[in-house]
Amino acid sequence: MRQKTHKGATKRFWKTGSGKLRHRSSGQDHFNSRESGNTTRKKRKDANVDTHPRIDQMIGR
Repeated sequence: MRQKTHKGATKRFWKTGSGKLRHRSSGQDHFNSRESGNTTRKKRKDANVDTHPRIDQMIGR
């Protein structure tokens, strides 16, 4: 039987064209007014994830 895709993982991780895993940086949703502009801008960038077979398995790739 085929393993189902983990829907929570597909919303959080994605693969780039070159095969790297990416995810959205944490801490962006609320309580950001107290932080400096530099911190806010740094959080906008997506972060790399170390490739792991389990994540590949969960997102179905």
